[in-house]
Amino acid sequence: MPVSPVRLNHAVLFVADLGRAELFYTEVFGMEVVAREPRANAAFLRLPRSGNHHDLGLFGVGVGAAPKVRGGVGLYHLAWQLDTIEELAEARRTLIDTGAYTGQSSHGATKSIYGADPDGHEFELMWMLPRQHWGEYENTAPVETLELDAELARWAGVRTAGRIKADTDEDNS
Repeated sequence: MPVSPVRLNHAVLFVADLGRAELFYTEVFGMEVVAREPRANAAFLRLPRSGNHHDLGLFGVGVGAAPKVRGGVGLYHLAWQLDTIEELAEARRTLIDTGAYTGQSSHGATKSIYGADPDGHEFELMWMLPRQHWGEYENTAPVETLELDAELARWAGVRTAGRIKADTDEDNS
């Protein structure tokens, strides 16, 4: 019988300089450091709207560590979902302003902006079309040019990320 997870809960990355990586993820993603483990030279970070204990773990391995090799065996990228197409446009501006932007594309059902952190870990910031609009993209994943202005005009104000912690927290007191 296959294992059936609900979703990916968190990712953990080895980084050369823990402080530099913390700064990147807190400034670019707005994450907060929720825990540190000095014995492991590790930090655990949470996204602002997350219900997780942590979404990203960072383990500092030292500046002498071998860099990630693009195209080598291993993780290619992490994909972080945004709630609106406007958030995707803002993410693009942030990545450009911080020098982390590496590209963008449309995959039909998803619209994506790409970047890399200071250690070369690649990531995707993506927005997903409402499910009822996947159409021909239901079972395809093309790599096409992303016309972000046209997507903004078409999808402005449409939220698709599902449950957002800040919008759904209930007072259990």
